[in-house]
Amino acid sequence: MRTTISIDDVVLERARAVSDKLGTPFKTIINEALRNGLDQVEQPAKQLIYKTKPHKMGLRTGRNIDNIQELLAQIEGEDHR
Repeated sequence: MRTTISIDDVVLERARAVSDKLGTPFKTIINEALRNGLDQVEQPAKQLIYKTKPHKMGLRTGRNIDNIQELLAQIEGEDHR
C-alpha cells in the first residue's frame, strides 16, 4: 500500500544509513522500525513500584514537641531565627 507521510530529516537520514549499512532495502528498514515502534507505543511503560519502609523516629530523651520554639532552640541553638 502506498501512502504519503512526513518524516523528520534526521530520522530519514538515519533510516537510509541503516539501510546502506545492512544492505537491506529502505522500505524494509522503515517497515521494521514502524512495527517495533508501534509495539512499544501499544505497551504501557513499565513503572517501578516505589515502596518505603516505615521507621519509628521518636524523639530523643528530654525533647518535647509540645513547644516547637523550645524544641528548635534545643536542637539548633538559641540563634535559630
